[in-house]
Amino acid sequence: MDLNDDQLLRYSRHILLPEVGVDGQARISASSVLIVGAGGLGCPVGLYLGAAGVGHLSIADGDTVDLTNLQRQISHATAAIGDNKADSLARSILAINPEIEVQPIREALSGHALHEAVAAVDLVVDASDNFATRHAVNRACVQLNKPLVSGAAIGFSGQLAVFDSARAASPCYHCLFPDHADEAELRCADAGVFSPLVGVIGAMQAMEALKYLAQVGTPMIGKLLLWDGLQADARVMKVPRDPACPICGPGVAGI
Repeated sequence: MDLNDDQLLRYSRHILLPEVGVDGQARISASSVLIVGAGGLGCPVGLYLGAAGVGHLSIADGDTVDLTNLQRQISHATAAIGDNKADSLARSILAINPEIEVQPIREALSGHALHEAVAAVDLVVDASDNFATRHAVNRACVQLNKPLVSGAAIGFSGQLAVFDSARAASPCYHCLFPDHADEAELRCADAGVFSPLVGVIGAMQAMEALKYLAQVGTPMIGKLLLWDGLQADARVMKVPRDPACPICGPGVAGI
């Protein structure tokens, strides 16, 4: 797509980067992204993708804003308490960049609705807070060959990975974290979360998404970044594809 004069000015600091330029920004502006979750991670993801000019954002969240969210979910104002989170995040994004399209989806996506939402976009960002949703999103992305940027944060620790089933060597989320439905999981409501942590991980998710869409740099495919905010320590581990994975392994239907 061609950028108009206002877009050339709005995104000029991207365009000045030789790795991005006009072509890279045009790819960003022509792209569509689904953000699953409008909480601690989804807020910075949405704000950065919107500010960067992603042409169409879909935001899915069935939850409402409450007072305990405001310590870290930076797109939600006190006045938004009681509002649907997808609506609240959409308003904040459009206040920054009214030139893009933002579609709030006021439900926790599953089944056919999830499949349709994933099929309609170029890339998915998983900003959810539970394993069931992460595995459901992963299955849909694998089936539809859509790239997935996954993040998680709890306490002072966060993690980030990128999966792309269109690439033969890429693992999927299940390769890294096999689905154990009966496994207990920590939630922010139980374990707490340090306010800036979700901003750090969410901003890195946005960076990986924008790199992928603009076709610049090297995406974190086949890698897992582990961030320890308490010690300011980062580790990157290689994640191989599991040849026996029931979701993305050879011979699985749709792969």
